[in-house]
Amino acid sequence: MADVISLNRKRQLALDRQEALLRRRKIEAVRRVLQCTHCNLKCEKCGTQIQNRPLDQRPLPYRFCAECAEEYIDYLERLQGKGDAVCYWRNECWMLAWRSWIDHQGALDHYKKSKEFLQLIQELQQTRLDQQED
Repeated sequence: MADVISLNRKRQLALDRQEALLRRRKIEAVRRVLQCTHCNLKCEKCGTQIQNRPLDQRPLPYRFCAECAEEYIDYLERLQGKGDAVCYWRNECWMLAWRSWIDHQGALDHYKKSKEFLQLIQELQQTRLDQQED
């Protein structure tokens, strides 16, 4: 009789596995959006580690390494018809790459403010609180 398998227990184990998988997927979704895209120690554009920025550098809307900051400033100047003419490789394709990157950053910010993403954050916080109470 010891070999009798409880169907209720087996079903509960399957449900528990499904819930754990869903919880891991939720955590991974949040981690990718928050941790990977907004690390204070790396450049948002190229991902290299950021050293201390000089105090005289003008404030920028993104965290850049020195090289990416210089490119971003040149990008802004080129939008105004100026820019560093010596850097001939900063052509229309380069401008499009920067525009696409900026649009991507805006899309990520918009996503993080969406009601569904905020609901996901709230669910994970509630799950963590429930686990702490157990």
